[in-house]
Amino acid sequence: MNDCLVTALIVICLTGAVANGQSPGTPPTPAVVAFAAAKTASAAPVVEVRRGEVTVEASADSQKDTPEQFRLQAGKFAFEQEAVDDLATKFTQWKVRFPSQLKTASENNNTVHCEYFCPITPGKHPACVVLHILGGDFELSRLFARSLADRGVASLFVIMPYYGPRRDEKLPSRMISPDPQETVAGMTQAVLDIRRAAAWLASRPEIDEQRLGIMGISLGGITAGLVASHEPRFQKVCMLLAGGDIGQIAWSHPKMKDIRRKWEAAGGTQQSMVAAIKPVDPITYAAKLRGREILMLNALQDEIIPKACTLSLWKALGEPPIVWYNTGHISAGWRIFDALDRVDKFFAPAIGNAP
Repeated sequence: MNDCLVTALIVICLTGAVANGQSPGTPPTPAVVAFAAAKTASAAPVVEVRRGEVTVEASADSQKDTPEQFRLQAGKFAFEQEAVDDLATKFTQWKVRFPSQLKTASENNNTVHCEYFCPITPGKHPACVVLHILGGDFELSRLFARSLADRGVASLFVIMPYYGPRRDEKLPSRMISPDPQETVAGMTQAVLDIRRAAAWLASRPEIDEQRLGIMGISLGGITAGLVASHEPRFQKVCMLLAGGDIGQIAWSHPKMKDIRRKWEAAGGTQQSMVAAIKPVDPITYAAKLRGREILMLNALQDEIIPKACTLSLWKALGEPPIVWYNTGHISAGWRIFDALDRVDKFFAPAIGNAP
């Protein structure tokens, strides 16, 4: 059994879900826990550090069709790259950091953290940015990133604003917030961070900058669609368990009950909430993605992303290939091996295209 399959089994056992970051429904066996602990304990300390700069060429004319809030600043930004020992034999692993274009009140949040999985085979490789779920379960994203690298596709897992090392527990700010304006600000920062990540990838000598893509799961899938609309480098876009009309998703989500009540008490309506979130809704800009390669993987009984919202985005995108799993949002975890295979084939031409 290869590394990625073993990791997938650990993810399933330890999380019990792929789409919400919740605690497992069934405790893992002692053997699985011991294996996971041994795998973690075997990680060696950082062995190498590299530093450099990336030049962003972003003229006003080249971004005239990009809303001002999503425009990259021309110039240079510095990055730091740390090598990490890994048990994998087909790729190397690095931690990458660079400053966010947007500065927030949280110093932690002003540094973008990424994990880079680089195939060791010679020549230039296709590359893919990987985005995580709302619950912040990074192991799921790492699983897809490692699987891609194992098949010859360099992958850059990007940690989005206010997640993981970017979160300051003393501050209340979050990327997805009860306050629609804060959500717009968080997703705007995510777009700019990921656009810088694309520039970093394109600058790498081992990367074919003409073959960049992006994928994400749930929140990551929604964000991937939004970013790709404003980043022409991404020629392939894969969205798992995602949809459009995110204002409608926010309004109907079971956990939004108290927020809806406060919104209405302040004179807000469903329509005004939808309008407030529209600037970061992928469906707003979906037409810009027509003509690119797109793959959607969705759940027929999705309890988080209503089917109507998925279909709205699908139609706005020009009805690209879509795969429906006969599962819910969370139970889609049981189809993870199929999803891994389809994602690998989509981004790695050498192993065929996903049906």
